[in-house]
Amino acid sequence: MKAVGLYEYLPADNPKSLQDVEVDKPSAAGRDLLVEIKAVSVNPVDTKVRAPKEGQEDEPKILGWDASGIVRETGSEVTMFQPGDEVYYAGAVNRPGSNSEYHLVDERIVGRKPSALSFSEAAAVPLTTITAWEALFERMNIPRDKEENKDRSILMIGAAGGVGSIAVQLAAEAGLTVIGTASRKETEEWTRSHGADYVINHYENFREQLEKHGFQDVDYIFCMNATETHWESMSDVIKPQGKICTIVEAKENLNMNLIKNKSVSFLWEFMFTRPVYETEDMIRQHELLQEASQMFDDGTLKTTVTKKLSGLHGENMRKAHQILEEGRMIGKLVVEVQTQ
Repeated sequence: MKAVGLYEYLPADNPKSLQDVEVDKPSAAGRDLLVEIKAVSVNPVDTKVRAPKEGQEDEPKILGWDASGIVRETGSEVTMFQPGDEVYYAGAVNRPGSNSEYHLVDERIVGRKPSALSFSEAAAVPLTTITAWEALFERMNIPRDKEENKDRSILMIGAAGGVGSIAVQLAAEAGLTVIGTASRKETEEWTRSHGADYVINHYENFREQLEKHGFQDVDYIFCMNATETHWESMSDVIKPQGKICTIVEAKENLNMNLIKNKSVSFLWEFMFTRPVYETEDMIRQHELLQEASQMFDDGTLKTTVTKKLSGLHGENMRKAHQILEEGRMIGKLVVEVQTQ
């Protein structure tokens, strides 16, 4: 079958970085589904895995951890899906990715595609939805109760990106006062349109901006950009006994003493933890994708796709990686197998 893979870890503009390859079509076994891929989206994790580094692969390494498609085969232990089902999912970073004609994925991390969304619209949201959902409701344990949250606030750093675009919607739906960060007019408008009550600039002093909007501090902070850059500012404005969650690895050691006297909780969110370690609660990703699917169908959540490329091949994947690495992407970029 056709796929896009790499043998060397090279810059995205190098024609050898992501190449068209032919690999064997896999077969479903155990709890795996064989999915015919209809669309994929590209995430920062894709660019980080591809980024230049030493080492070569004997077999093509296939990236891609966001997809939608149709189940074509099921393993002998599959109980929740059958051939013909339309699905969406993010997969597992320790297995071959979805940039191929067919893809194997464990049913416990797959949800039924929202019927209101096209394959392209659906491919844009699994990884970001799982990440945002786990960060808000499972890592920080924010209640999903508007009455309970009516006097609580959350600061979201990098609110216009893929994860932020979903997180803002989920937090607003839960009744939190949402303060997003953005630095351009278009990202500010995007953040407000997805449910943010206030928007501040992440290049300027957090406290001064928050005080202008009537906030001395915030109950929660969700960091989706440059953890070490914003660490002192986050430590300053988090409320005593508040919670900070980040999805971005720090490039330098963080001074945890800054939050010690406030008894602040610091949390990591990595959405691949459950599938990589096959945790006992791995099926929670299936369950939350199922619930999110209903929310997309009833209009509570909206897809975040803003750019599409047609044709799942090396040239388009290289182009997609370059766009993401420019650092100005709003929402999500999707690559369609064919125009829909």
